[in-house]
Amino acid sequence: MHIAWLGKKTPFCGNVTYGREVTNALLDRGHQVSFLHFAQEEEGEPLAENGCAEVALPFLFKSTVYTIPTPRSSRVLTDALAKLKPDLVHASLTLSPLDFRLPEICEELGLPLIATFHPPFDSKLRNFSSSTQFLTYQLYAPSLAQYDKVIIFSRLQRNLLLKLGVPRQRLAIIPNGVAVERYCPGQNDLKKEYQAERLFIYLGRIAPEKNVEALLKGWKFSDMGPHCKLLMVGDGILKSTLQTHYGPEMGVHWLGFVADELTRIQLLRAADAFILPSLVEGLSLSLLEAMACGTACVATDAGADGEVLENGAGIVLKTQGVTAQLKILLPLLRDHPEITDLLGRKARERVLERYTFAANMVQLESLYKTLVPHQAHSTNLSSYFYLLE
Repeated sequence: MHIAWLGKKTPFCGNVTYGREVTNALLDRGHQVSFLHFAQEEEGEPLAENGCAEVALPFLFKSTVYTIPTPRSSRVLTDALAKLKPDLVHASLTLSPLDFRLPEICEELGLPLIATFHPPFDSKLRNFSSSTQFLTYQLYAPSLAQYDKVIIFSRLQRNLLLKLGVPRQRLAIIPNGVAVERYCPGQNDLKKEYQAERLFIYLGRIAPEKNVEALLKGWKFSDMGPHCKLLMVGDGILKSTLQTHYGPEMGVHWLGFVADELTRIQLLRAADAFILPSLVEGLSLSLLEAMACGTACVATDAGADGEVLENGAGIVLKTQGVTAQLKILLPLLRDHPEITDLLGRKARERVLERYTFAANMVQLESLYKTLVPHQAHSTNLSSYFYLLE
């Protein structure tokens, strides 16, 4: 099958990781993939090293949150799809005006269209961040109803979109998944490196919606002692400010963005507990990775994270009053390793039950087959050649 994938390669965010992992898996399974993404024209290579054709879509601005295409983008996309002649189009929505034009473009070309819709949300409007994200869902709902299928990550997200008028038959729940062969429990010497008896970790963007300062205040007020360390892994607009107020003297170590996957895995394996205090979320891949590594997990009930940890797979906090809740919880996790050991085992079991990448790819391929006639499954390599002209 030939899939035209519309997504992002930069700047780094969950959308980028999702697109990379899924398209690589599709290639490994013998499918043909053309990757259309927002980039300067010189960034789009005619034929990538992994055999994936690329098309650069011009843009005026892009960030981790949204993208502003140029007026030419729609025509470039339409022409590329007309020449590539894929069996279907899968758009990992980049929160750009082009998202709203896609149903019309694909209808004109007679192409089935799937969207993955994964902006963060909260099922309750409890703060400014959740209210802002709810507006995004309200804005997108009428357009999502025009897609052939919309992939979402959780029951809560489905219920929210149903309330906003997206037909149930358009929605397919296929959550984020983890390669559990790589992300698995293991031993290392990182605790010795940080001179820690108990190690806690946050891994994600250092941004307002992640509510990181509430975690840091909870850590400070808990008086965790010299043998407990908190590793802050990630980068973002609040990092420089928070780093000046919460440093090694409090047991807080700032590692910045860690690009190397093996290093991230070793950090998660070494940690006794992973903490995610977000105000809004989609379905946190970092949370799933920590769970797969057998790390005890604490997260707010924002987005689908509470659903992931439900029924004892982790500890679920309310998005309101995170600091006060952590002030009570952190000393408990420090003083009772039997609790973190039990939660780590339950977290790993939950991922194996619901969130393995391999199982989710099977679901994705099955969804593709419902939209593409069987005679369209053959690979048509000649569709690459226009890119070489």
